[in-house]
Amino acid sequence: MPVSVGVPKETAPLERRVALVPEAVQRLVKAGVEVVVEHGAGEGAFISDADFEQAGARVAGRTEVYAARVIARVQPPPADEMEMLAPEHVLVGFLRPLDDPAGAARLAATGVTALAMELVPRTTRAQKMDALSAMATISGYKAVLLAAESLPKFFPLLTTAAGTIRPAKVLVLGAGVAGLQAIATARRLGAVVSAYDVRAAAAEQVESVGGKFVKLELDTTGAEGTGGYAAALDEERQRRQVELLVPHVGDSDVVISTALVPGMHAPLLVSEDAVRAMKPGSVIIDIAAPNGGNCALTRRGGVVEVGGVRIFGPLNLPAEMPVHASQMYARTVGAMIAEFVKDGEFRLDFDDEIFKGACVAHGGQITNDRVRGMLPQPAA
Repeated sequence: MPVSVGVPKETAPLERRVALVPEAVQRLVKAGVEVVVEHGAGEGAFISDADFEQAGARVAGRTEVYAARVIARVQPPPADEMEMLAPEHVLVGFLRPLDDPAGAARLAATGVTALAMELVPRTTRAQKMDALSAMATISGYKAVLLAAESLPKFFPLLTTAAGTIRPAKVLVLGAGVAGLQAIATARRLGAVVSAYDVRAAAAEQVESVGGKFVKLELDTTGAEGTGGYAAALDEERQRRQVELLVPHVGDSDVVISTALVPGMHAPLLVSEDAVRAMKPGSVIIDIAAPNGGNCALTRRGGVVEVGGVRIFGPLNLPAEMPVHASQMYARTVGAMIAEFVKDGEFRLDFDDEIFKGACVAHGGQITNDRVRGMLPQPAA
C-alpha cells in the first residue's frame, strides 16, 4: 500500500485556503503517494472536486480522509477532528504551538506525530518548506491594497489639469518578509515609503526595495534574534522606541505594522499619542493583530476609528487571497511531505534537522523544548 495523504476541508472562521492544490497533488501522486481530498475542500480557493480528481486525487468523506497516514491541514484541527487523530497519524500544518502551547498539548495527547510548519528551521535546504515566509508575502501585499482602498487620497504623485496631487506617505514598521513586500507594493502604487526595523541590518534590505530606512537615536544592541527574527528589547528601550516613533507615525498617511517576535505578544510600536498625531483620514493596517497588535488601539478582527484615523486589525489576510495563498502554501506542505516519503512510506526521521525542528509532538509527548517550556510545569 502506498503512503496516503488526507486533505480535510478547513472549517475555521474566515479560512478559505486548502492545504494541497491540484498542482501539488500531481507531484505527490507522481511520487507514488495516494491523496484523498474531502468533498468541497477546495471551494474557498475556487478549486472543484473534479479539479482534484483530474490531478489524481480521490475525493471522499471526512472519515476516509482521516484514514490516511498523513493529514495535511492549513489550521489546527478543531475539537471534533482532533478526536479522529490517532498515534499512527502524521499531522502537517500551521499548528500555532508557540501561540497556543495548550493546544499543542491537546494534540500531543492524541499520540499523533505533529509537524508544525511554523517551526521549520530557516536553512537553505528548508527554504522550499518555508510556509511562514510564503504567507507573510501575501499579508504584506494585501495590507497595502487594503490601505490604498481605505485611504481617502491617491497613493501616487499625479499631475492633472486641476493641479498636482502629492503622493501618500507610507510608513512600514518591521522589515521582515511581510514588511519588505509591503514596501515594494506601496512603491509600485506610487507612494513615498519609509520603514523602520529594530534590526539595523534591515536597512540595506529596505533600501533595496525602494524604501527609506528610518534611524532612531536608540541603542539596538542584541535586537537581532535567531533565524533572522527580531529579538525583544528591554522595557526601557522599548518605551524609548515608542516615543521616538511618534513623529514618524504622525507624519504618515498610512502605517503598515508587521513586527512580531515568535511566541510572544506583538511589541508595541504605535502609541495612542502617535495615533492622535496622525491627520484625520489616515489609516493603520496592523498585521500583527493576531498576536495583540503593534498599535495600542488595535482591536483583533475589527476596525477602530480615533480622531478620524482608522485602525484595522485583520486576522487572516492570506485567506483573502485564497487562490495564490493555497498554491504557495501547498508547495511548502507538499515539499515537507515529499521530503520524508521513502520507498512508499512516510519516515519519521528524528535525526533530520528539518523533521526534528518542525516536530512539536510525538508518542503522546511534546517534543519541542520551547513549547514544553511554555506549559505549566508539574509541582516539584
